[in-house]
Amino acid sequence: MAALVREEAFNYSRETGRRVEVDADAARTIVRNLVGLTLIDARRIVRKLIHADGALGPADLPGLGKAKCELLDRENLLHYEYETASFADVAGLNRLKQWVQKRVPAFIGKKQAAKLDPPKGILLLGVQGCGKSLAAKAVAGGFGVPLLRLDIGTLYNKYHGETERNLRAALKNAEMLSPCVLWLDEIEKALSTEGSDDGVSRRVLGYLLTWMAERKGQVFLVATANDVSVLPAELLRKGRFDETFFVDLPDTEARMEILRIHLLKRELKVTDFDLPAIAQASDGFSGAEIEQLIVAAQYTAAAENKALNTQHLLDEAANTKPLSVMMADRVAALREWARERTVPAD
Repeated sequence: MAALVREEAFNYSRETGRRVEVDADAARTIVRNLVGLTLIDARRIVRKLIHADGALGPADLPGLGKAKCELLDRENLLHYEYETASFADVAGLNRLKQWVQKRVPAFIGKKQAAKLDPPKGILLLGVQGCGKSLAAKAVAGGFGVPLLRLDIGTLYNKYHGETERNLRAALKNAEMLSPCVLWLDEIEKALSTEGSDDGVSRRVLGYLLTWMAERKGQVFLVATANDVSVLPAELLRKGRFDETFFVDLPDTEARMEILRIHLLKRELKVTDFDLPAIAQASDGFSGAEIEQLIVAAQYTAAAENKALNTQHLLDEAANTKPLSVMMADRVAALREWARERTVPAD
């Protein structure tokens, strides 16, 4: 693969008279990521990357990952998340951020971490809308690797044995796309062993647990769940995941940071708003609910033909019943369960 990259760079220079600008670190990463492809497919991708801008650099890595995913995963079992988040886009979750940053050298194989076991994965439990999915994207951004999302529900097939075959194919493709982060979203919906499905869920769980213990590729697993009560005990025991984090409702400081992030995203001046007052009024709101608070207030301001201001957001907060109020019993039970069994993400 390295020889192929050099050959295509030489061919480009001969055809155009311009030398290909090559970032050495990015080139090594590109070569590693070409492994698993045929030479014909690899050549087609490298040629496309070079001819796009006459260079091989860090900006080519997302396009390479997506192209490789499309070639290997012809049954569309994996979804390549083209845009991963940075930790700067995530308010709070400070303990989770520190945990990931400590393990970056071991995951990417730096020499100073050669004696450390590479990290395997984490389980993110928490209240809906509090940022578990965003955290999964940020983990991939923190490690600097592609993010693949596997919706386990799409694996299920009415024909005997097809579900298990789909899972094997998806996990095999994930290993061929390594190093990467594999995100299993709402894992409880597919791995609950309650009810009757002729043992399919049990067999899927068994194969997944075996793969988690024996996989060889650099695949970091991030599983997210909202309802821990239906998750099988085999999945939760220590050793399956490196750590289980609980993503709780944001505190006052985190709510202010969430407001700041979403106001800036909409090109609004943060200094025009009383963030402490809005954060206080949105006590009990999840991150998703705070974002929708801004969205709804913008509609109100537009209808009044006024600029969005603090009062619009305060009025909207007063008229909104967050999930922590509508489903207070379930949220309280989840938080109580997690208090002694998980690590707070913030």
